[in-house]
Amino acid sequence: MIDFTLVRSNRKTVAIYIRPDATVEVRAPRATPRREIDRFVAAKEAWITQKLALMQTKQTQRTAFCPAYGSTVLYCGREHPIAAKPGRRVGFDGTFFMPPGLEAEQIKAACVQIYRLLAKQLLREKAQHFAALMDVSPADVKITGAKTRWGSCSARGNINFSWRLVMAAEDTIDYVVVHELAHLRELNHSERFWRIVAGVLPEYPARRAELRVLQQRLGGEEWE
Repeated sequence: MIDFTLVRSNRKTVAIYIRPDATVEVRAPRATPRREIDRFVAAKEAWITQKLALMQTKQTQRTAFCPAYGSTVLYCGREHPIAAKPGRRVGFDGTFFMPPGLEAEQIKAACVQIYRLLAKQLLREKAQHFAALMDVSPADVKITGAKTRWGSCSARGNINFSWRLVMAAEDTIDYVVVHELAHLRELNHSERFWRIVAGVLPEYPARRAELRVLQQRLGGEEWE
């Protein structure tokens, strides 16, 4: 049997959740008999085992992930090397350059610093470009450290982008920018919303699929 934590509530159905710490949580109605819950979990054992193994693999990859001098990282869909450069500055000149002699975590932090600088410039430029095409005006464009959302749009018209977005290819970045700007007209995902997106980027489904591929890669990279 799979070990799990049982949480009872006023919900109507039994559901299984794989928690980030690789433990299993089962949520069930208060009146559901324990034997029925055990049968449900047993029937899902193969699925649970598969999910736990996948999570363990990703955790192993994240633990092993260690940017170093001479290795490469993504920017605009292409691999760029990390290089030591005399001095104390960090920046991007085709390479992610930083001072020599940094420890592994310092190299990673320097890369994040560079990514944030690149994101601030590139994503704001793209937002300005597409906002003009779409005749919309965001109240503000901000760069965040969001891990699970590429972008968001608030009811006040503020657009947020994760700095991680600049790892994607430029046409994929364009899709996220257009997606969030479209929310300035439709703050939902209705048919009208998708017509607005398609009016600017007719091939947006392919670009959205590319984001899922990048998300899978980042699942094995622990940045911060």
